[in-house]
Amino acid sequence: MWTMSNNTATPDGLRSPIVAFDIEVAGLEWEELDEATRHYLLSRKSSKGKEDVQNRLALIRGVGRVVSIGIWNLAKDQGAVLVHGSGCKWEDYKDIPGTKVFRGNEREILSEFWKLAAEWGTVVTYNGRGYDGPVLMTRSSMLNVAPTRQLTGYRYSIKDHCDLMEILNFQGAARESYSLDYWCRRFEVESPKGKMDGSMVAAKARAGKYDDIAEYCLRDTRATADLFQRLRNTLIPLFS
Repeated sequence: MWTMSNNTATPDGLRSPIVAFDIEVAGLEWEELDEATRHYLLSRKSSKGKEDVQNRLALIRGVGRVVSIGIWNLAKDQGAVLVHGSGCKWEDYKDIPGTKVFRGNEREILSEFWKLAAEWGTVVTYNGRGYDGPVLMTRSSMLNVAPTRQLTGYRYSIKDHCDLMEILNFQGAARESYSLDYWCRRFEVESPKGKMDGSMVAAKARAGKYDDIAEYCLRDTRATADLFQRLRNTLIPLFS
């Protein structure tokens, strides 16, 4: 499933197969953290920011679990999603025709992701160098799963990892960075936002509604792929 070993350069200097990915992380409950960790996290924030810490644990590496990974093959215009569940195998995803789903525990999801990622060319993300990549590599290490590729790498090369947030903030030269939803609307790409957003992932996971998370994750991944295609002949060549 999705294993393609014929890595070849594309005319714009990227490597095929080009694959977009996105992750969803469910932060732990505040009460699940030991007292020393809670104290440490609170001590890093000002008094005004302390209230936000408990609600933003998914953004803090080491205190959240990866519950879904969406992937999108740009050449095939085909998606798949890995999500928390049981079975540890690929099957047709009935909720979204034309896509595949892999259900497993977190360790199984991460192991399957790295097996696939080893054979991809350029990966495409939105804030993947700053968030998705470090989270995947760190969480995998915590679960004794060995990453098969470096997902951050050299910031000023997009050959291995094209982070669209970095493209749109001109690799830090622009002062502000905006959300994927914002840029999708600006470039007339279908927005991934619907009835769910990232702040709802932990609650959905606690309720066992992993299919909702998978669908949301795949929408984000598809939007990332579509935004890449929209930028491919205009901004992206400036960074090749």
